[in-house]
Amino acid sequence: MVSVPGGARIFGPGKRPEHLLLLLSGTVRVQQTSDAGREIVLYRIHAGESCVLTTASLLAHEAYAAEGVAETNVTAVAIPRAVFDDLIASSRSFRDFIFAAYSRRITDLFYVIDEVAFRRIDIRLAQKLLELQDDDQGLQATHQQLAAELGTAREVISRQLQEFQRRGWVELSRGLVRILDEDALKKLSTSS
Repeated sequence: MVSVPGGARIFGPGKRPEHLLLLLSGTVRVQQTSDAGREIVLYRIHAGESCVLTTASLLAHEAYAAEGVAETNVTAVAIPRAVFDDLIASSRSFRDFIFAAYSRRITDLFYVIDEVAFRRIDIRLAQKLLELQDDDQGLQATHQQLAAELGTAREVISRQLQEFQRRGWVELSRGLVRILDEDALKKLSTSS
C-alpha cells in the first residue's frame, strides 16, 4: 500500500517504472509537456484503475514518456515489476484486466487526438467548462490549466473565454470562470 499527497509527481519522463499502481482512491492526471513547455492532459486515472502508460512501460521495459501527478490524495496498491511479470505470464484474469484497461485507454487517446485535431475549440471549451463546473456554476481554473486540458495555447483559451464573456455566457476573474448562461454553453457544446 502506498499513499501519495495531492500535487505530488508520481512519475515522469525518463524514469523507469518499478511498480504498477492500482488506485484505491484519488485521481492521477497523466500529461505530456512539449519542448516548448505546452502541456496536454492525456487522461486521468481514478479509483479501480491502473495507468496504461505504466503498463506499456513495464511491458516494453522502457522509461515513461509523460508524467503522472496526483490531483488529490491517492491511495494505491503497488505491484512490483517482478510480481507484475509473473502475473502477466501466469494469471489469465490479471492479464485480461490489464489488457482490457489498455484497450479502453488507447481508445480514449484516439478520442483525444480526434478532439485536438478536428473539433472546434469553442465547442471543446464549452464542453470542458460544463464538465468541470462546481455546483455554484463556476470553476477554479486558470486559462493555462484549461489550455492544458484541451491541448491548445493559453492565448487561444483566453480569446475564446473573452468571447464567451462578451456574449454574457461566463464571467471571468483571476483563476475563476463563473458560468452565467449554462443553456447557451450546452447548446454550443452539442453543435457540430
